[in-house]
Amino acid sequence: MAPPPLLTLQNVGLTLGGKPLLESADLSVSAGERLCLVGRNGSGKSTLLRIAAGEVETDAGTRFLQPGASLRYLPQEPDLSGFATTRDYVLAGLGPTDDPHIAEALLTELGLTGEENPGSLSGGEGRRAALVRALAPEPDVLLLDEPTNHLDLPAILWLEERLAGLRSAIVVISHDRRFLHDLTRATLWLDRGRTRFLSRGFKEFEAWRDREIEEEEKQQHKIDRKIVAEEHWVRYGVTGRRKRNQKRLGDLQDMRAARRRRVAPTGDVKLEVAEAQTSGTLVVEARGISKSFGDRVIVDDFSTRVLRGDRLGIVGANGAGKTTLIKLLTGALAPDGGHVRLGAAVEMATLDQSRASLDPQTTLKDALTGGGSDFVEINGQRKHVIGYMRDFLFGPEQARTPIGRLSGGERGRLLLARALAQPCNLLVLDEPTNDLDLETLDLLEEMLADYPGTLIVVSHDRDFLDRVATSVLMSDGNGRWIEYAGGYSDMVAQRGEGVQSRGAASVPREEKTKAAAAPRPKTAAKPRLSFSEQHALATLPAKMEELRGKRAKLQKFLDDPQLYARDPTKFADATKLFAKVEAELATAEESWLELEIKREEIAG
Repeated sequence: MAPPPLLTLQNVGLTLGGKPLLESADLSVSAGERLCLVGRNGSGKSTLLRIAAGEVETDAGTRFLQPGASLRYLPQEPDLSGFATTRDYVLAGLGPTDDPHIAEALLTELGLTGEENPGSLSGGEGRRAALVRALAPEPDVLLLDEPTNHLDLPAILWLEERLAGLRSAIVVISHDRRFLHDLTRATLWLDRGRTRFLSRGFKEFEAWRDREIEEEEKQQHKIDRKIVAEEHWVRYGVTGRRKRNQKRLGDLQDMRAARRRRVAPTGDVKLEVAEAQTSGTLVVEARGISKSFGDRVIVDDFSTRVLRGDRLGIVGANGAGKTTLIKLLTGALAPDGGHVRLGAAVEMATLDQSRASLDPQTTLKDALTGGGSDFVEINGQRKHVIGYMRDFLFGPEQARTPIGRLSGGERGRLLLARALAQPCNLLVLDEPTNDLDLETLDLLEEMLADYPGTLIVVSHDRDFLDRVATSVLMSDGNGRWIEYAGGYSDMVAQRGEGVQSRGAASVPREEKTKAAAAPRPKTAAKPRLSFSEQHALATLPAKMEELRGKRAKLQKFLDDPQLYARDPTKFADATKLFAKVEAELATAEESWLELEIKREEIAG
């Protein structure tokens, strides 16, 4: 006979602001469980986890925790205020029988000393301290809400290994597909206030969810057809035997009422990036750039070229200088040595990982429009802000909601909405996947795949990088950066190890660790053409021939001495088009010449 569950929630109901958030939600956690809780942003996942942790009272339903069972909860946004040091915060979470030495060891493994002031911690450091507080007691039940947020790849891999070795039952909410895939063995789907259970891990979830929604739509279609048939009978077949037909009329009213009450599945976010004019072939060129802060070297003699259409992913441990490197490449920060050149007609839009740029008192509407307007301009067309909000799954009633009252996922969608509204041909995304639900991540990946411009992205999400990046730039320590073709998995295959290999047991502290090891001797990486450069080298000759043909036709048209007198407008249009074709041809020839010289140098 199976032992009873350690933790159960039955028929949980909760209404917030007059709107039902949870209607009939269940949760059952047995010893050794590895359960992921999934659902759209705003579906109530974090609220359900807080109910399970005993932090929120429900309107209906029951919560039961086995007597004597220990439980720890990691909130999505840990609050470290009121503690003098991170050690005080961690030790305050221990029970009388818990071993403080385990907590000290975990702090060290995660690169913390315990003496840090909680008021000056970065997001990643605060998350690590909160993880230690939750993990150190090794509880019977461990509830984790977005545990990988703000963690770098070494810390995420450390966490995976640590959780895999625990005996605790684990319930986790996360947007990190690879993390869920590796860790979980069962899935709980929270959808429209109700839960559905799948006795398999996240790997099987998305296909199962799609089948469930498809079956639901088929059943609803059958009900709709039956209602139409019954309404036809009401109009034309109810004249006789009225008493016998009263039940049939009652059934029709019930079906109509059920259809009115039905909540349809949440729609998809509609992601569309505002496009600027096409940039030149060369977008960013860095030659021998270096940057240091005091004794700490961030970038050391680094060179790269980013061409139009490239998708460059940047990875490394927190503190490696990924954000600094982006600022150098985009011209926001001057290098100490070397130089950076931006290509012609580059227009850039940036999504910052920090939520600090969002004033918590600003309303959602003003954050999107800049205030004083009801419209957002996308690709030269004005769109009412309410319609643009709907594209990102915000309801009209949220227009005047202060940003401070939005959930983490809603703030993530807001940052995306603001960034994508800016006309650009270079998108710079710093941790774009933080707090986004899986469905929004899917659509973001599709949008980036269709985006005609250039992308530079910093991310710790391995699955996201595999789906998006065409090359990965990785920090190898001491200011050394190496570029690998393909996504994150391709980088690991070429390198033979992942980002976690930079440290031994410990993970370097975020933006504070000095390079303790002696500088490595510089080894010149073998020069090579990237995939995009090889493609450009193969296709540019045909493009140049096409442009030369256009130029010759326009030149012949303009050589007509009577053209200006006959049609000045047509003469002016042709002159402008001739200048444009001439400029495109010059750019193409310059790019081809640079690539051909590079190819010859490599061959020689």
